[in-house]
Amino acid sequence: MKNHTNINTILVPFMFFFVLFSWIFMALSAQNTTIRVNVGVILDFDSGSGKSGNVYWSCMKLALSDFYASNPHYRTRLVLLPRNSKGTVVGAAAAAVDLINNKDVQAIIGPGTSMEADFVINVGTEAKVPILTFSASSPCLTSLGSSFFFRLTQNDLIQVKAISGIVQNFGWRQVVPIYEDNSYGEGIIPFLIDALQECDAHVPYRSVVSESATDDQIEKELYKLMTMQTRVFVVHMMNLDLCSKLFSKAKSIGMMSTDYVWIMTGGISNRINSMSYSDRNSMEGVLGIQTDIRRTPKLKEFERRWKMKFQQDNPNITLDVYGFQAHDAIFALAMAVEQFGNTSIEYQNASDSLKATDLDALKVSQYGPELAKALSRTRFEGIAGEFNVVEGELQSTTYKIINIIGGNVKRIALCTPQKGMVSANTSKVFTNSKCIFEPIKWPGDSFSVPKGWEIPTNRKKLRVGVPVKDSLTEFVKITKDPNTKTTAVTGFCIDVFNAALELLPYALPYEFIPYENSNGSMAGTYDDLVYQVFLDKFDAVVGDTTIRANRSLYVDFTMPYSESDVGMVVPISDSKSKNAWIFMQPLTWGLWLTTLCFFIFIAFVVWVLEHRINKDFRGPPSHQVGTSFWFSFSTMVFSHREKVVSNSARFVITVWVFVMLIVTQSYTANLSSLLTVQQPQPTVTELNDLLRNGDNVGYSKNSFVREVLIEKGFKNRVKEIKLMEDGDKELTKGTAKGGIAAFVGDTPALEFFLAKYCSKYIMVGPISKTNGFAFVFPKGSPLVADMSSAILNVTEGKKIMKIEANWIKKESNCQGSSSSNISGPNSLGLNSFWGLFLVAGIVSVFSLIIFFTSFIYKHKHVLMSPDSTASTWRRIRAIFETFDDRDASYYSSTSSQHLKKFSGVGDHGPNASITG
Repeated sequence: MKNHTNINTILVPFMFFFVLFSWIFMALSAQNTTIRVNVGVILDFDSGSGKSGNVYWSCMKLALSDFYASNPHYRTRLVLLPRNSKGTVVGAAAAAVDLINNKDVQAIIGPGTSMEADFVINVGTEAKVPILTFSASSPCLTSLGSSFFFRLTQNDLIQVKAISGIVQNFGWRQVVPIYEDNSYGEGIIPFLIDALQECDAHVPYRSVVSESATDDQIEKELYKLMTMQTRVFVVHMMNLDLCSKLFSKAKSIGMMSTDYVWIMTGGISNRINSMSYSDRNSMEGVLGIQTDIRRTPKLKEFERRWKMKFQQDNPNITLDVYGFQAHDAIFALAMAVEQFGNTSIEYQNASDSLKATDLDALKVSQYGPELAKALSRTRFEGIAGEFNVVEGELQSTTYKIINIIGGNVKRIALCTPQKGMVSANTSKVFTNSKCIFEPIKWPGDSFSVPKGWEIPTNRKKLRVGVPVKDSLTEFVKITKDPNTKTTAVTGFCIDVFNAALELLPYALPYEFIPYENSNGSMAGTYDDLVYQVFLDKFDAVVGDTTIRANRSLYVDFTMPYSESDVGMVVPISDSKSKNAWIFMQPLTWGLWLTTLCFFIFIAFVVWVLEHRINKDFRGPPSHQVGTSFWFSFSTMVFSHREKVVSNSARFVITVWVFVMLIVTQSYTANLSSLLTVQQPQPTVTELNDLLRNGDNVGYSKNSFVREVLIEKGFKNRVKEIKLMEDGDKELTKGTAKGGIAAFVGDTPALEFFLAKYCSKYIMVGPISKTNGFAFVFPKGSPLVADMSSAILNVTEGKKIMKIEANWIKKESNCQGSSSSNISGPNSLGLNSFWGLFLVAGIVSVFSLIIFFTSFIYKHKHVLMSPDSTASTWRRIRAIFETFDDRDASYYSSTSSQHLKKFSGVGDHGPNASITG
């Protein structure tokens, strides 16, 4: 046992040193055989916000050492060659050309911004050198279509969906983007506008801020935004210094208060930790779109070692999303290079004849196309998430919606490419289409969702224009007090507007402004009044304003609060004077004609079925025709005396009598109604009748109806009616005395007229369709949706009935009278009885078919006579002559039965006894 212990004591150190020397030998051998691959790194190491370039450079160096520490057997080694772009496009382009021509780099990582990347990508495409960017997110870069461009960060198109999801979730209707005046800022705007339009939101204004804007210039632009209605702003910038100045100025002038909404894109949110605490504190309540990276153990370990190695010497710099993506870019490139490490790495020099400039002398990599293919196939799980590049784009990952509270970041929701907006707590199950956000602290320390708009600061109240009416003041009535110099506005439309305002979830201060001249009359037509909203003279119009297609071109209407068509009021004719032909009115001419045809048809059917067996239907032709028609027409009053003896005829007559019973009873009822019930009838029922007769028509002052009448042909025969009493006078005079034959207008206005003069006039129409009365707002106004919802609640409840009862008051003699539309006498038509006539027709035809089939079969010998000399015509004549003869067998059978009845021979047999 002791010897065994001594042997172990000797062997263990020996094995340790053997393994150590073997590893050192292998490492030295590998170092001698490794292939060095130059890789350019273009970052901004100088500018204020560009200090983040140092962060990304430190992440790359640490990632490089980690990669080869875990893969010592790899035969290739990346050599990173940094270049300073100084934050300019020219600096980035010069760095790229220098790295390609002088350092023979096989790939370039960077630059950091989309503007710099735009030109560098073109250089890389010419030189066939892959360009890997981990922070340039502009969608415009994709349009370059380069197979050597690899975007290893999220495309801004994805966060556009997240922004539109937030806007849709909270129901905002207008958004103003604030962005840098460069290709990065402008790149996202078309896609943002399209996404917002899909969720029914609009961009009324674009705020462009220069990269070199001073504090005064930023303040001037912000004051301009304050004078607008929109309070939802999307900030899209990459320059952190410019962003800090923007939010600092916004806070100082009061734009970080209640009712304001600020949303940051990923260019700011992904680097929010790089901003100072004071800068973040000025962004209290702001929402942001940030790439969501899972806090895996691998990421936490990398972050810990990075802080130990780099943050101690640079305490002012912090790690962000782009630093993690820079780490994964190194890993991906190192893996791709290793796949073709044995390939000859060289450049092809440009032709000497083309070397006029550095760009003309650009080398072309022979290794680049293979490296680009290898990058496209590279898959691994990085610290920033799954690395999977398809067509040069890193596949979509999850965005998180953040809220800045107390200078810190709080996650409130997620946005995934597959599901869109979801709760931050993904275990929640939703029962509606809206996302359940975590509690949000909005600007101004408010937890209530802002409505997204506000009356501009240069106006304290909503300016609401109202029409000045001489008549029909039940809609809008303006009363001025000469002592207090105040103006009171009341009426049906005003009450509906106030009722809708009460249902809004926020207060809306307003003031009514009459649209009038210095003399107190209306300053124009209703079209002119509506156009004042387009001219920004009014913020809204409230009144009996009809929704018209030409008006909707420059303003928006709410949902209609009152149905409205174009109708006409005409005098009532003397309903007591009945004409001599009133007995024809209960049935339409179509029904009269159908009944007459069926009388003739039934007469023919009965004659056919009874002619051979019934003596009443035999005799001279005139007697047969008269009897048949008499029998058929007498069924109308059930006075027929002739008997029918065939079962087929009895069946037909039974059905026909039933049809006549229904028709005569309906006729009697309708005639009684016409003779006993007094129905007011209009003097005219069609506008074309007035046109043919050359009559004059009237219309309300300033109404659009004048254009409608002119379009229909009343050019010089229209009269303006100012007052309701004038309408009554003009209708009483009539056209012959210089008055009017009809008063044309909106049906609600005509109903007010009839409420006072219902005993003299009646409404006819509609003669033209409209969409009703509605309130008017500027194009794209967020108030339209809110007011429309409120109007629906008012009109669907009892509130509208109370308002109507308060303003539409009929006179005592109008109770029970109707102003319903008149369309002529209420005659019964064929559509009410066609089923009965169809049944009667089918029964009659079916009986005829059975009769003729039986008759032809019984007398087929006549048609099939063996006489070969008989022609077809003679055979047909013979069959008709047979039909014209009486049926001898029927008569003999009838006589035999008659004799049996009286001789005691019956069903009981000849010997049957007769009992008591």
